[in-house]
Amino acid sequence: MGVVDLLLVGLVMLLGLSGVLVPGVPGSWLVWAAVVWWALKDPRPLAWAVLVGATTALLLCQVVRWALPPRRLRASGATSRMAVYAGVGALLGFFLVPVLGAIPGFMGGVYLRERLRLGPHGEARAALRTVMRSGGSSVLAELFTCLLITGAWLGAVLWG
Repeated sequence: MGVVDLLLVGLVMLLGLSGVLVPGVPGSWLVWAAVVWWALKDPRPLAWAVLVGATTALLLCQVVRWALPPRRLRASGATSRMAVYAGVGALLGFFLVPVLGAIPGFMGGVYLRERLRLGPHGEARAALRTVMRSGGSSVLAELFTCLLITGAWLGAVLWG
């Protein structure tokens, strides 16, 4: 697979990662479709292993999301700016504290946005709890899964 194809796959994955944070955009399916495209163009056992892992992770994510409360983020006061803060926090956390850092990074991004918007610590913490109960945990589960898949793909491309 050429460099241009790998860059296109990476761009589709980035679009999918940002699509997780935007309501109505099938972000996780875009990430999965990028892995399928890569595995079909580069038919090595490692590529197929990443595809099987991505498929399994997305199916497990769907089961977890069905078990969580439905998304009602707009009712909780979540804004698109908050989604940007949460997404950047999760991405930074994913790389600063490998893999598991995405969870505190996501929550830290939401907290930071609410702290800037509301002011005091207590109000920002209460807003963070409200957002996480109103569907933030569902978004976090999907974003974390997509980050895992993207990380596995990147690892396979760089070291495989």
